[in-house]
Amino acid sequence: MSGPDYTALIDAETWAYIARLDATYPPDAVQMSIAEQRAAYDDMCRVFRVPRPVGVTVVDLPFGGVPCRHYTSGSSDITVIYYHGGGFVVGGLESHDDICAELCDRTGFDVISVDYALAPEAVFPRCFNDAWAAFEAIAQERSGDILLCGDSAGGNLAAAVAHHARGRVDGRIIGQVLIYPGLGGDQSKGSYVTHANAPQLTMADLEFYKTVRTGGADLPENDPRLAPLHDNDFRGLPPTVVVSAECDPLASDGETYRDAVLGAGGKAVWFNEPGMVHACLRARNMSARAAVFFDRVVEGVAALGRRDWPY
Repeated sequence: MSGPDYTALIDAETWAYIARLDATYPPDAVQMSIAEQRAAYDDMCRVFRVPRPVGVTVVDLPFGGVPCRHYTSGSSDITVIYYHGGGFVVGGLESHDDICAELCDRTGFDVISVDYALAPEAVFPRCFNDAWAAFEAIAQERSGDILLCGDSAGGNLAAAVAHHARGRVDGRIIGQVLIYPGLGGDQSKGSYVTHANAPQLTMADLEFYKTVRTGGADLPENDPRLAPLHDNDFRGLPPTVVVSAECDPLASDGETYRDAVLGAGGKAVWFNEPGMVHACLRARNMSARAAVFFDRVVEGVAALGRRDWPY
């Protein structure tokens, strides 16, 4: 069976972005050592990084013993907790600094980026434990509403925190925005098959990241801290916006998660942006389609923060 024609699905602007990214962080990066991967990823992030918007101020401080970066553009009582992507292996406060700053600027909400520990030094459940510890401390120290947000691995953590918070920290989370998240869907169908060899993320990459995250151990299949889609109860979750990339093996997780939340009586919407690839947030200044993708994210955060549901 032949795969999708990516030359037709992906436009010229996005191909230019892919070429620029691959020049620093090559498609076979998972074959590098962990140290080499992190160095290359950090270099790539610097290539695409843009200055923070004027008026956004930043302070680094820990929450729950976890290093964090707090962005503010005023005196909002709404806090967006952001978990960065990177397969649980790469990334940190610097890699997503401009994304968090723009999210703060465009919504007016405070944003706190969480620098959770990475694998292989910290295997599961350490990444989740850090994500939860930071969330708990932020919920205790800051009044007002909380939104959860994250991309890729960070989308997994945001959803895992939302699931875990039920019955523990009730009433504080008013929404979650998940950006091309990996949620533990069925890898035998959907985008996992159709887009198994997509540009920017492949099934082989996903297998590498899973092995590093778990330390190669066999883990329970019903633990939503690892894979939110493996939960057996989707009731009581906050209103959810999922924004996926069409040309991404993880795209179907967004659809499956939306359906699970809706099936449990919750509010959820899924956007599968055409022609987009995994990690396309960085393309927002090079690609009109990627700019629309980021608009979806910003609009989702803004609407949920207003306790609005325009979907």
